[in-house]
Amino acid sequence: MDRNYIDYTFSNEGTRNEVRMRVVDKLSEETPGTGNRDGASRYIYYVETLESGDRVYLQRPANLHNGFDFLVCVENANYAKQGHRVRNYPKHEDLRADLEIKKAQNPTEYKRLYALLRKVFDCQDVSDEEMQGFSFEGGLAVDHILKVIKWLFIEQDIRYWNYSGRNMTWRLVPSAE
Repeated sequence: MDRNYIDYTFSNEGTRNEVRMRVVDKLSEETPGTGNRDGASRYIYYVETLESGDRVYLQRPANLHNGFDFLVCVENANYAKQGHRVRNYPKHEDLRADLEIKKAQNPTEYKRLYALLRKVFDCQDVSDEEMQGFSFEGGLAVDHILKVIKWLFIEQDIRYWNYSGRNMTWRLVPSAE
């Protein structure tokens, strides 16, 4: 089957369950596949646009094919270490490493970033204006981190529905202290 491409505007406001259910409701509109491989239905949801113009998208099904599971990917991104196969989806360790560097580089700026990360974790929207004006050298842009981690939180809330969900991803964020 061909891949289906969908632009999807999404608010992060509400309770964890409200946020999770908005995504689950959207995914439930998918047409079922007719089999494996070419018979599977495949979807790309463009959910965020970064300041760079690249888009954050959800790819379904994910590698493990577990229910509503999805991969969080970024156009033109490569999170792989040099010499390894290109990977356009971040692992938790990728974000943790970037945040640790930012914290060591500029603890004051990191506290501002941490406050925005906390807002995303607490299911609040962060405006593009709030993501401006950071002075970190290198690494991922602040909007990149915030818009990607939002979807990692949501993915964890769906995958670990009856468990800690986004709390597992929050543990990767270095404290501001």
